[in-house]
Amino acid sequence: MVDVNEKVSTGHGGRLRIPRSRGALGGLVVLLLGIWGALIPFIGPYFDFAYTPDEPWVWSAARGWLQVLPGVVAIAGGLLMLVSRNRLVASFGGWLSVAAGVWFVVGPFLAALLRIGDIGEPVATSDLKRALLQLTFFYGLGALILFFAASSLGRLSVRSARDIAFAERARGVDVEQRRVVEEEVVPADSGQSTTRRMRPTDIRQRPV
Repeated sequence: MVDVNEKVSTGHGGRLRIPRSRGALGGLVVLLLGIWGALIPFIGPYFDFAYTPDEPWVWSAARGWLQVLPGVVAIAGGLLMLVSRNRLVASFGGWLSVAAGVWFVVGPFLAALLRIGDIGEPVATSDLKRALLQLTFFYGLGALILFFAASSLGRLSVRSARDIAFAERARGVDVEQRRVVEEEVVPADSGQSTTRRMRPTDIRQRPV
């Protein structure tokens, strides 16, 4: 079922324009998850929630490649989905988020093969905490980013009646702005009026 009102013309309105709310929820969640993923290895030791080395703000190659990098990519993708009104830009943000989520999941398995460092061991005294650390640092985090990014991409791929109406309104605003450059010029020595079209540059340079 296609959510498009047949009475709304699809020939105009700009297929790339979308309401900002279209990717806002997924973008916001991905943004927050990306911040968590990039910062948790450095601030987790403050509350005994960490991988080795369990000291705050300790940098390592593995943390840079496997946590900071995908976290930053997720932040960028989430921001693009959150603020963009262009379908292509928002979709690009969605695919960036997908890539970040995939890397959070598969990166730890490829670390040794790619020789990008050792992710360390979960600082845990029980199997439950070990599993919780693995999920919140890598696998569960990546799965959540993937879920919200894929959901947003699905919403962005559909051109609904709301999108068409939004694009038509934006097009109407552009037309109205172009009309502003038309002004009536009244000669000083006659009561007749003439209308001429002025370029925006002419309006800006007109003396007051």
